[in-house]
Amino acid sequence: MRDIHSFSRPDEVAVTHLILDLSVEFADHRLVGSATLKIDHIGPGELVLDTNDLAIGRVTLDSGKEVDHKLGEELKYLGRPLTIPIEASTRAVKIEYASKPGAAAVQWLEPRQTASGKFPFLFTQSQAILARTWVPCQDTPGVRMTYEATIRVPPALLAVMSAENPTKTNHDGVYHFKMPQPIPSYLLALAVGDLEFRSLGRNCGVYAEKPVIDAAAYELGDTQKMIDAAEKLYGPYRWGQYDVLVLPPSFPFGGMENPRLTFATPTILAGDRSLVNLVAHELAHSWSGNLVTNATWNDFWLNEGFTVYFERRIMEAVYGRDYSEMLARLGMQDLEDVVKEMGPENRNTHLLLDLRDKDPDDAANKLAYEKGYFLLRLIEETVGRERWDAYLRDYFERNAFRSMTTERFLEDLRAKLLSSVPGAEEKIQIEKWIRGPGIPANVPSVKSDAFQKVEEQVGAFEKGAAASSLKTKGWSTHEWIHFLRHLPKTLTQKQMEDLDRAFKFNGTGNSEILHEWLMQAIAHGYEPAYGSLEKFLQRQGRRKFLKPLYQKLAESDEGRKRALRIYEKARPTYHAVSRGTIDNILKWTERKEH
Repeated sequence: MRDIHSFSRPDEVAVTHLILDLSVEFADHRLVGSATLKIDHIGPGELVLDTNDLAIGRVTLDSGKEVDHKLGEELKYLGRPLTIPIEASTRAVKIEYASKPGAAAVQWLEPRQTASGKFPFLFTQSQAILARTWVPCQDTPGVRMTYEATIRVPPALLAVMSAENPTKTNHDGVYHFKMPQPIPSYLLALAVGDLEFRSLGRNCGVYAEKPVIDAAAYELGDTQKMIDAAEKLYGPYRWGQYDVLVLPPSFPFGGMENPRLTFATPTILAGDRSLVNLVAHELAHSWSGNLVTNATWNDFWLNEGFTVYFERRIMEAVYGRDYSEMLARLGMQDLEDVVKEMGPENRNTHLLLDLRDKDPDDAANKLAYEKGYFLLRLIEETVGRERWDAYLRDYFERNAFRSMTTERFLEDLRAKLLSSVPGAEEKIQIEKWIRGPGIPANVPSVKSDAFQKVEEQVGAFEKGAAASSLKTKGWSTHEWIHFLRHLPKTLTQKQMEDLDRAFKFNGTGNSEILHEWLMQAIAHGYEPAYGSLEKFLQRQGRRKFLKPLYQKLAESDEGRKRALRIYEKARPTYHAVSRGTIDNILKWTERKEH
């Protein structure tokens, strides 16, 4: 099918294999080389590829013939189509090209922005439609291809990709990669830096900058348990090795599910393994997303809703039901917040999106994740876990390495599951979830004994108990988040000081807890936290934290001025994905122009 976010016409000519040959030029912030695309097609015609701000050089067919190519009109978000005439016998096309220093997918870090401070660093972020800023390709999740690559880097550095990876640097800085399983373009990934590898188990490990590797190896110590739990639930892991790369702080997301090599934010390194549900989430993508992929970005919930559901099943298997229910309760809070922000009747709160004339990155909010999760949980509770698990395992097996639309999923669900359970579809009311706004009335309820105890302590504090007297011993990160989110709407400066003194929130190394505390500090004008706020916004670039903090600051004139002062310093260190979001919140372009 045609994708509204791609110029390509894979129903006429489809890319099946990519061969990259690139040199990483840190001095000029460019990737330079060639992409050879193997294709399937019927008869002569044209190959249409997606590009965005690429410098295109010679284009040759596998016959050796150089052909005239055409770059079409540039469109916002989408870039420019690259049209290449091909012959009936053409089976491959070679494109010589270079990325530009401002390529949105690629972040180039100076040594001072890395953990060691000695070497530069490079990483890419291709989702949703940014692969076209560093590789000419059919940049749609509806097209899958295998790939291989030769990457040339400075000899002191290690290159890794979403492919079969080396574990040590070599003497010449030339690395070769293979990805034998077909993937969509948004899962193309490259990172280059002063990296070290540690094995974590039978088929998993972690890469990180050398000063970070010990902390990363400890934090991710349960990865093999998660893989084993996932396989017991929904079938074999189909990608061979599962590794995690802990990136420098400017990485804009919590994680990115690049196959064989999850990219992860260093904000998960809390020191107590309390934030590793993020790894469970990215691992779960090895089935939902990477194995069975949303065909278009309108179907984004098929990737993320399934993955959140799977993530929480992994966490339940490894850490228990009480733990996974805390995650589900926090997820409901996030869902309620995003629906409140967008409006309960907003068309964008449907699971099946309509992203015409929109950047698909705009769909990356908690709606697809959490509303999708609660729909799947409702299906489980309606038909029974045993029957639901059998269906899901079969679903992943039957549709492996294929793309899926919402319509085809619903047809499959009705034919393979709901038709055999009388009354199930009427009870679920699935169309209200898929094509209806807000949170449906039949959303499953979540009960957490741990959070009930947290709420008792909130109540005690609200009635005047000293913060130091509260029963908080042994609380997990999730309990602290729940505590901070449920503090009274009006806190006095004395109460804020009491909390800070008792729990030392300003100095915590746990990013999730610090973020919630800083939201409270902004809301209550708690000046002693503003130093921590500025440091936090300048030392990491994870959009999940940046967006709500800048939004909260921008609610007042004084806060907006503070936000602009901080952002002016921090903006050069943020990835383009985060910059675009914060630019919009603070109307940065207007400010710079006027």
